Amino acid sequence: MHKMWCWLTVFHLFVLYDFVHCITLTEVRVPKHTIRGHAVKLECHYDMEGEALYSVKWYKDGREFYRFVPRDDPPGSVFPQPGIAVDLANSTSEQVILDPLDLSSSGKYRCEVSAEAPSFQTVSDHGEMMVVVLPDQDPYINGGKPRYQIGDPVNVNCTSGRSKPAVHLTWYINGEPAEPALVKRYEPHITGVDKLETSVLGLGFRVKPKHFKHGDMKLKCLATISTVYWKSNEESVEGEKLQKAPTLESRRAGSPDSRADRVQAAASSNWATESAERLSAAKLVTSVLILLASYRYTS
Repeated sequence: MHKMWCWLTVFHLFVLYDFVHCITLTEVRVPKHTIRGHAVKLECHYDMEGEALYSVKWYKDGREFYRFVPRDDPPGSVFPQPGIAVDLANSTSEQVILDPLDLSSSGKYRCEVSAEAPSFQTVSDHGEMMVVVLPDQDPYINGGKPRYQIGDPVNVNCTSGRSKPAVHLTWYINGEPAEPALVKRYEPHITGVDKLETSVLGLGFRVKPKHFKHGDMKLKCLATISTVYWKSNEESVEGEKLQKAPTLESRRAGSPDSRADRVQAAASSNWATESAERLSAAKLVTSVLILLASYRYTS
């Protein structure tokens, strides 16, 4: 009976020891997107909770490529595989440097941390990484005209440079995202050994008065790849100014050059002339009568 209690006590102590001393991974940091030709730092942070570290191992798609064992000399070792170039001099128990990256470096990366005896605990976590090939040129717009009138059709395309993955394109009209009904999407064009992709996005609509802000219309194309690439191209087009049709309002407002005014002025002039002539004739008749009366009186 005494021996049974001893074994139970040892078992409980072992369980308690295993529960209290539990190593944990505090963070495994694998960037979601990286750039071809650049370097990347993969991080694996852990808390041993009083345990002794036995090893830290890194895997890509299930295959080990880096191991760190503190008691080995040197502690770090590399296991070659395609797409993996470890900078051993700058890699430690909590980080591994890959430099340079290529397209085959994309994949699932897992960090595994193990404790020494007697627990031999092992914990692991992983992250996905995609290597990006940046576009070989900025997005450009074609098919546009320098001027548009109300009612004119607009049909333009935005084309990206070759990249991997395909660039995401977005159209803006005067700073506002274009309505989905105005946008035409095309399948990416794949070329070359690396199968790089070219994106094209169309925009089509008829010009309305609302499209002109201060006399012009701005069309912008934005190209993005996650958070590693962000470029845009914008074109500003003018609205053709319509010529105003001539009206009679200014003449009717009292312009001295209007035909009606010329007729009225001529009529007034004729009336004044006739009045002056009648007045002169009356004066002449009066003078003759006065002379005749004087002659009779003297006779």
